[in-house]
Amino acid sequence: MKITVIGSGNVGSSLAMHWVREGHSVTFGVRDPDSRKTRAALESAPGADAKPVTEACAGAEVVTLCTPYTAVEAVLKQAGELAGATVIDCTNPIGPGLTSLAAEGSSGAETIAALAPGAHVVKAFNSVGYEVMRDPIYGDRRAVMHYCGDDAGAKARARELIEACGFEPLDAGPLSVARHVENLALLWIELAVRQGLGRDFAYGLLVR
Repeated sequence: MKITVIGSGNVGSSLAMHWVREGHSVTFGVRDPDSRKTRAALESAPGADAKPVTEACAGAEVVTLCTPYTAVEAVLKQAGELAGATVIDCTNPIGPGLTSLAAEGSSGAETIAALAPGAHVVKAFNSVGYEVMRDPIYGDRRAVMHYCGDDAGAKARARELIEACGFEPLDAGPLSVARHVENLALLWIELAVRQGLGRDFAYGLLVR
């Protein structure tokens, strides 16, 4: 797949590392391709490229949003036309004091879908820290990664990329379920930071 990762921070570089290893074409969409931060991301994902956002998104099959939620609207304007592309939303609409920035009765992912008409938005990679994204294997078990969206093809691509990172994919349903998936991030932060559980824990799934 031709994948654009918007953002070269911990989340974006962690995902890109896996996808490059699996043979995907990965380009970081960044403000400054020559910045120290971008160079560090490229070192962690050998074989990836970096370009300005508009150029990086041109012709991409998958665009992955790995920026702060508050930067998404501006980034999508830079990205240009995304109709038909799969947009994986890794952001979380979280404000000070773990408050939600999403509109009441909605989610950040649904807002992003409205800002990118024609794109197929899938919520994923938002509910754990980047440390888990780098290594989601816990003994003989894999951490679960919830994802949701309205387009079957986009969800299939997201599932493939989730598996490429080593996670156990869990289809949570339509994009409206992002309202609940985003709350998993709030819980993860509460437990990891406020309750002292640490950043190296993840969610699992037991079925019988």
